[in-house]
Amino acid sequence: MSISLTEAAANHVRSSLEKRGKGEGVRLGLKTTGCSGLGYVLEYADEVQEGDCVFESHGLKVIVDEDSLDFLDGTELDFVREGINEGFKFNNPNVRGECGCGESFSV
Repeated sequence: MSISLTEAAANHVRSSLEKRGKGEGVRLGLKTTGCSGLGYVLEYADEVQEGDCVFESHGLKVIVDEDSLDFLDGTELDFVREGINEGFKFNNPNVRGECGCGESFSV
């Protein structure tokens, strides 16, 4: 099982954590949403909770709850800039379908 950050994602997270002045890393999870069923939840993690799985990538922690891990195994989190837009991109090998608007996916 693994979850990783690209160098661009790690640099963005590291910079954001430094600006915040605290944080263990990022927490990646799932929620039920959209027409395909699942959506990503990404937030700063100030602590590791019981039952969390912790992955190290580029010196940062990526924290995932046990319930989400099977759906996220192998995911690479990237930070991309496309024109004037920028944001995180989830490269998840488990995705089997996505809705047209890109809000949700199915596995």
